[in-house]
Amino acid sequence: QVQLVESGGGLVQAGGSLRLSCAASGRPSSTYAMAWFRQADGKEREFVAIIKRGGGWTSYADSVKGRFTISIDNAKTTMYLRMNSLKPEDTAVYYCAADSRIRYSTDVGSYDYWGQGTQVTVSS
Repeated sequence: QVQLVESGGGLVQAGGSLRLSCAASGRPSSTYAMAWFRQADGKEREFVAIIKRGGGWTSYADSVKGRFTISIDNAKTTMYLRMNSLKPEDTAVYYCAADSRIRYSTDVGSYDYWGQGTQVTVSS
């Protein structure tokens, strides 16, 4: 089992920055990919970014490419999402997720473990 806990959300003005963290405990070594998803009010959860847990490969949704950066620490237990040039449309609950199989998927249904989410609100 893997437990995921997000932190770092908050209220920021448009154009500002935030860094989200996702701390993994339990057996994070049993996972192959970690990812960020987000869900705005009244919308479906959507993919934001993914990182291969061993490092070396990342991928982003087109809507955040060039503004967000996903990374993982050397111990491979804490994942980050650096968000720059934030826009009001980035407002959502952000979730981290981990996949125990070698899929490197952007599909919500592919992830076995989820955090509780952290709210990001971008004011205009």
